[in-house]
Amino acid sequence: MIFRWLLGLAIMGIFLTLALQLHGKHYFMFSFMILFSALLLVYWRFEHQPIKTTTLMFMATLIALAVIGRLIFAAIPSFQAASFVIIMGGMALGPELGFVVGATTALVSNLFLGQGPWTPWQMFAWGLMGFTAALIAHTVIGKRRLPLAIFGGLWGFGFGWLMDAWYVLAYVQPLTGKAFLTAALVSVKFDAYHAAANVIFLILFANLWQQLFQRLNDKYDFLPTQK
Repeated sequence: MIFRWLLGLAIMGIFLTLALQLHGKHYFMFSFMILFSALLLVYWRFEHQPIKTTTLMFMATLIALAVIGRLIFAAIPSFQAASFVIIMGGMALGPELGFVVGATTALVSNLFLGQGPWTPWQMFAWGLMGFTAALIAHTVIGKRRLPLAIFGGLWGFGFGWLMDAWYVLAYVQPLTGKAFLTAALVSVKFDAYHAAANVIFLILFANLWQQLFQRLNDKYDFLPTQK
């Protein structure tokens, strides 16, 4: 615990020092460092918490399904089933493990589709999707099909906006609100494909997957959210 606090303070000190040295420039590099460190801390915590082998196997299965769900629809821009799997995984596993499932899905699937400076942003976006899915799991949103589908649809656009942010930070100078708005408008069609995929898969399969997860957990007792 003490080491974790010291590490956090050290990173904060480094970032504050860099912020003073950058003098308001190199926004992309600064944001990239923050993002990378946040992901590093999440995985460090994941590595040091006790997790059942059956839970790890379930996570690995979800990640594999999410990767496949992205690859099989790769010919259709932004239309994929990865987000559906991540949302269902986050609801079943809880915030921290849901984040890991989402972030790892981006990292692994990009081994096939191509790694680049966008990968940490995709890891963060999909990780945040899994994290927030866990937060609504036991609310009206998570228990009813239509609100859950709306949640998934909104995340289709939210994911796109986060990716627009990295593009603007990396390639647009000077940074203005108009630049972010233009990027969001240009990508709205692809974000709509992503949102549509989430809505379709959640409406068709969310209840079925929840029932399947519950049956598996009744037999193997591996879901931390059911403790």
